[in-house]
Amino acid sequence: MDQPAAEVFILSKLRHGLPKERTYHNFSHTLDVYRAAVELGMHHGVEGLEMDLLRTAALYHDAGFLTDARDHEEAGCELAREALPQFGYTPEMIERVCELIMVTKLPQQPTDLLGKILCDADLDYLGRSDFFRIGTTLYWELKHYGIVTNEREWNEIQVRFMSAHQYFTATSRTEREPVKQQHLQQVKAWLAANP
Repeated sequence: MDQPAAEVFILSKLRHGLPKERTYHNFSHTLDVYRAAVELGMHHGVEGLEMDLLRTAALYHDAGFLTDARDHEEAGCELAREALPQFGYTPEMIERVCELIMVTKLPQQPTDLLGKILCDADLDYLGRSDFFRIGTTLYWELKHYGIVTNEREWNEIQVRFMSAHQYFTATSRTEREPVKQQHLQQVKAWLAANP
């Protein structure tokens, strides 16, 4: 299996194929999730083939936005099934990658360690200091595609989403959850100040 070549392949597609209006679900987001997944994986003792499959799933988890925004997880699996055999991935490896991609679909319901890691990596920013900067890119994307119309509507969605969201790994619960709760209170305060 040539995992580095599979990485280069999908990163090139993402860099050149995603529309500029995808201000959140873009190349930078994919790299951010990849970085967070690798860090969490290392922290939780993931190595070898499992780490390679986690890395691959992180890079393909939103690749479906290249072809189908509505069902992008399923579309990402199709891309993985088409591309990964040429890099020596077996059918079993590819299905494992697809299982991991599908577990990032909202609402997230991971059942094993790799799934928990990928889900936490996907929403790692909720509990980081760059939350508002990254959140703004999601707001712009959702506004462009007509999913939200104004900042108040966006912040109402954020409150509902963050109130329901949970981290799954012990690391994210310890390191990200307290900061996420602070951000949630800040968004609630904005809503109270902007009726």
